[in-house]
Amino acid sequence: METGTLVSLALYFILMIVIGLYAWRKSTDSSEGYLLGGRNLHPAVAALSAGASDMSGWLLLGLPGALYAAGLVEAWIGIGLFVGALINWIIVAPRLRQQTEELGNALTIPQFLANRFPEKALALRVTSAVIIVIFFAVYTAAGLVGGGKLFETSFAGLFGDIDLSDYMLGIWLTAGVVLAYTMVGGFLAVSLTDFVQGCIMVVALILMPLVVVIGDGGTGTVSATLTEIDPDYLSLTAGLSFVGFLSAVAWGLGYFGQPHIIVRFMAVRSVESVRTARNIGMSWMAVALIGAIGVGIAGRAHVIQNGLVLDDPETIFILLANTLFHPLITGFLLAALLAAIMSTISSQLLVSSSSLTEDFYRLFLRKQASERETVNIGRACVALVALAAIAIASDPDSQVLGLVSNAWAGFGAAFGPLILLSLTWKRMTGAGAVAGLVTGAGVVIAWIALGWNAEFLGGPGVYEIIPGFVAAGLAIWLVSKATAKEAATA
Repeated sequence: METGTLVSLALYFILMIVIGLYAWRKSTDSSEGYLLGGRNLHPAVAALSAGASDMSGWLLLGLPGALYAAGLVEAWIGIGLFVGALINWIIVAPRLRQQTEELGNALTIPQFLANRFPEKALALRVTSAVIIVIFFAVYTAAGLVGGGKLFETSFAGLFGDIDLSDYMLGIWLTAGVVLAYTMVGGFLAVSLTDFVQGCIMVVALILMPLVVVIGDGGTGTVSATLTEIDPDYLSLTAGLSFVGFLSAVAWGLGYFGQPHIIVRFMAVRSVESVRTARNIGMSWMAVALIGAIGVGIAGRAHVIQNGLVLDDPETIFILLANTLFHPLITGFLLAALLAAIMSTISSQLLVSSSSLTEDFYRLFLRKQASERETVNIGRACVALVALAAIAIASDPDSQVLGLVSNAWAGFGAAFGPLILLSLTWKRMTGAGAVAGLVTGAGVVIAWIALGWNAEFLGGPGVYEIIPGFVAAGLAIWLVSKATAKEAATA
């Protein structure tokens, strides 16, 4: 690796640590400060923090890799995500910001659900916390896989005979830096680093496709190269079945139930600021998704035109960064990839930690724990979840998009219908909420275990979020109807 690249990466790591130390001085004296930044996030910080923590390494690895391998038809995933995110900002964001503060100043999603349905408070806090920790361990592992792939692909011979192109070393170093600023600075550190990382990511996703397309002769040449190998490569519909279409756009359903994203809605400084945050966040997301699609499509043309070999499609961003740019720019681009990975990992670790701290430790072990003790336990829980994720990510054959899709579906089905209905349907009951949580998570896990997401009834697989989301919604409605009188007298 060139010295310039190393300098860029070193500056990026130093910046993240400095932000963590700044946040440590500003907002770690109380649980509200450590877990929600004092509910005082600037709209721009909330917007880019939600976007950066959402997109993760799959934006620069998984999505470009899918487009590289299968063509423009995979762009339906991005379209579905954009629509889902927009609806999330419109329906969930303002209501969640208002209701979490009004209902006992809830600091976590499990706390909000317990306050919303006091007759089932204990069951909701424990069940939702268990689901959060399990699926976030898998989701965090997906980010660490991205870090492992980055080191495995890019860091050979960094200091002469010292070779850092080791998958597990990449995982440990990625986790180590994230743990440093997350454990020290809490939610504010995570949100501020997300903001910086979101800016880096969007610049990289604008820069890379433009350089590739211009360098390879323009859009006409790129298009001709791709259609020569496959006339349908640039088609949005070729070979797309109805089930395949639903499975792609259904990714958008997941937004309503992602704790690491919707917790940003709880932390924005006011309900009135939500509209500003939404406009900033959706603009950022549109540019980022278009850029990621461009990386996959233009990258495929570049590989063909230059006779390159790419064994893993999910590393196309890394290949382009290493072969097309000056070392300083390469370092910036690799920092963008690390930013995508680290922004999501830090958010997921903090949400998992908050559930373990507030919904287990304070609930069962130390109800009278001081604020300082709670913050320190939260830091310890961050490390515990990280270790579990490292163990899951230890398989070098893991695919980023596959791990993300499983965890995304688990959260989307378990919490999506629950959050939507709890915010908008006054007649929903606590028993219905518990039924929705258990049903959504259970159906997703069973669907994956049975392999129906790969093949269903002799045809193409159905993405597990679809049956999970529908089943959870029905369970909430039916059980709420059946227990309405019981809830009214509780």
